[in-house]
Amino acid sequence: MNLRYLYFLLLLTQALPAWAQTRPPVIAIETEHLSLVLTVGSNQKLYQTYLGGKLSTADRQALPKPGPFDAYMPAPDEAYVPAGTDNLFEPAIRLVHADGNPGLALAFADVKTVKNSDDLTTTTVHLRDPAYPVDVLLHFAAYQKEDVIKTWTEIKHREKKPIVLTQYASAMLRLHAPHYWLTQLHGDWAAEAQEVQHELTSGLKVIDSKLGTRPSWYHTPSFLVALDKPATETSGEVLAGTLAWTGNFRLAFEVDNLNTLRLLPGINPYASDYTLPANQSFVTPEFIFTYSAAGKGQASRNLHRWARRYGIVDGTQPRLTLLNNWETTFTSFTESRLDSLIGDAAKLGVDLFLLDDGWFGNKHPRNDDKAGLGDWQPNRAKLPNGIGHLVQTGTKEGIKFGIWVEPEMVNPKSELYRQHPEWILRLPNRPEDLSRNQLVLDLNNPKVQDFVYQTVDGLLAQNVGYVKWDNCRMITNAYSQYLGKNQSHLYIGYVQGLYKVLGRLRLKHPRLPMMLCAGGGSRADYGAMKYFTEFWTSDNTDAFERVYIQWGFLNFFPANTLASHVTNWNRQHTLKFRTDVAMMGKLGYDIDIAKLTTDEQQFSHQAVKAYKRLSPTIWQGDLFRLRSPYEGNQVALMYVDEAQRHAVAFGYNLHTRFHEAVLPVRFQGLDPSKRYKVAEVNLMPSQKAELPAHGQTYSGDYLMKVGVLLSDPEAKQLTSHVLELTAE
Repeated sequence: MNLRYLYFLLLLTQALPAWAQTRPPVIAIETEHLSLVLTVGSNQKLYQTYLGGKLSTADRQALPKPGPFDAYMPAPDEAYVPAGTDNLFEPAIRLVHADGNPGLALAFADVKTVKNSDDLTTTTVHLRDPAYPVDVLLHFAAYQKEDVIKTWTEIKHREKKPIVLTQYASAMLRLHAPHYWLTQLHGDWAAEAQEVQHELTSGLKVIDSKLGTRPSWYHTPSFLVALDKPATETSGEVLAGTLAWTGNFRLAFEVDNLNTLRLLPGINPYASDYTLPANQSFVTPEFIFTYSAAGKGQASRNLHRWARRYGIVDGTQPRLTLLNNWETTFTSFTESRLDSLIGDAAKLGVDLFLLDDGWFGNKHPRNDDKAGLGDWQPNRAKLPNGIGHLVQTGTKEGIKFGIWVEPEMVNPKSELYRQHPEWILRLPNRPEDLSRNQLVLDLNNPKVQDFVYQTVDGLLAQNVGYVKWDNCRMITNAYSQYLGKNQSHLYIGYVQGLYKVLGRLRLKHPRLPMMLCAGGGSRADYGAMKYFTEFWTSDNTDAFERVYIQWGFLNFFPANTLASHVTNWNRQHTLKFRTDVAMMGKLGYDIDIAKLTTDEQQFSHQAVKAYKRLSPTIWQGDLFRLRSPYEGNQVALMYVDEAQRHAVAFGYNLHTRFHEAVLPVRFQGLDPSKRYKVAEVNLMPSQKAELPAHGQTYSGDYLMKVGVLLSDPEAKQLTSHVLELTAE
């Protein structure tokens, strides 16, 4: 054995207590179909010995044990690799001890497993540095029925002075295959969640954000990795993962010299060295992942089930269908105009009227995006009777009233800016860097946290029944007067401050429906979504573009979280097409109802009624993506309820070419033995059902093996169809 390893082994065994020198049994973190197996080597290090489909107890015990530990032997898969000792690749953790030593060694100390419920088992693996009083706790929460594992890391110490953390991944996972295919989502404002797939080759690939508070603007903290070859919706091994963090993130994928893929998700350590005092804990964000041996579709369904039950507010409960005033009035409206729109919402049949931007500010009225942010008092010229009057109007019409806020931001043209310049993030001795004519408030500061909380809570005290929480810019010129010399805590502290505010609101208003918005879908993460019921998918509501955007987000988020509105962004698209696309997610409206034709008003009213009938299956059912917009011009997807008695299928023709063949779509997820009555729904008043399957009854086996047409055989451009399947 190499002398360096022999010395390290001796050091470990001498430093650890006797109870920790006995090698424990294999540590298995498992769900119904997934196993993550950890093993302690004879050198007391913790190793990942397996990740994949579930193994039996006997097969877990038969896994190769880590070792021998020789400099000339391939290194085993250490479970959470520290920097500064013998690691040659990207580390999971790096810190500098109080005495300046930049090296960390981690040895197994103990493990605790608790069965919290029939569905949840938690495991905590305790690692300890044998030479320094530093502890690292690896936490795992295994959700049995959902086949999802949530993991995060806790770092603490008892050194006499603070230590400095410079890298701190939430997890470290290893995969073994000849090839690895990564699917990621990227984009920009109005072009969110664009799906791209490519092979990972030798070296380090990093997907990250340095935007501070809108992490998903350019890239989302979510990914899928297929093993050996590109996965399809129904075949191939896939690991899908997503990081629950609403700030700077970093996803690192490193293929090493042995062709092992190392996955390192976590907070982006960019400009974020973290000074940790003794006896305090640094807790990383949660990394949520699942494994599927049956393609990407099953991985998505696993995440959707987990999210509805554990990841979002009231995920198994009904949602509100709303009408927003934004595209009808923008910031120019009067009280009487809003009263009229609330009446229109009631006639449409929705549950809620949402008042968007422009309702606040007196000395600096919010008549455009140049003024008013921070002054959250109703504008007396527009709303002489305040918010309470609009709430009362909604109550009289039998619907709820909701309101838009952007409480983390401030315009220079505002009383808040004048009164509290110390609350604003901006560099000293530098010009202010405005984006959308606004700056960011410093949520590191507890006084700012109180202000944001009181702003929103004050609105809710007026019986406001829904909040759209927006955030329309990134963090630049990052400097906190509150933090003083400790500026490297700014990015992390901002997100922690945001979570404190949202946590306080949720404690007081646990069932309040809230939409998460960030100038579109720039906050699509489960760190924020644990406080919200849905998120605004994109400011781009062009129905053609929305097919791609919603398709991308559906990889990781269930349909009841995707706020999808019917608007006039592209009037060349028929109202039916726009409505059918919005029904793919959580339907809403942002349109002037009074300007619709009689047929369009009748259609929209019936569409709301139809959606209320279909929505339990869309929101709670299993999603099956049948034809991708990335693979052709005919798009199809369907939702099937848990009992397999009801299903809703959507078909979209996207610029189908001349003479392009329109082929039957084979459905998925049905009961082969059941017979399903098929009906084409959501038709315009003068429109007849066009699909041959309408009114027919088929066995589930036939529908999955032969299929039916979900597109117009005439192959018209930009058409759509909705089929409802009901078991007889």
